[in-house]
Amino acid sequence: MDGPVFRKIDKWGNISDGPLSSEAINTILKARLEKIGRDPDDYSAHGLRSGFITDALSKGIPLAEVMAQTGHQSVKQAVSYFQADEQRRSRASRLIE
Repeated sequence: MDGPVFRKIDKWGNISDGPLSSEAINTILKARLEKIGRDPDDYSAHGLRSGFITDALSKGIPLAEVMAQTGHQSVKQAVSYFQADEQRRSRASRLIE
């Protein structure tokens, strides 16, 4: 299946072609974090995007491919999400420990 990773699914199981809004992703993320006892204020949908870009670039995926997935038009903006030093120290990276 091609297209956005996060999509609306209606109560009948139909998957939309378009992406969820960042607000919807943020709401879902914070609700799930609260359920597992994490402080939702420490995380955001923006952090998911930054984490994806950081991880993809760290693993050698070409920037053009990353930008195709994230929808960034500007190299400057896409690269601004890359957090080289933060990747090893972030709360998100510690979730897998």
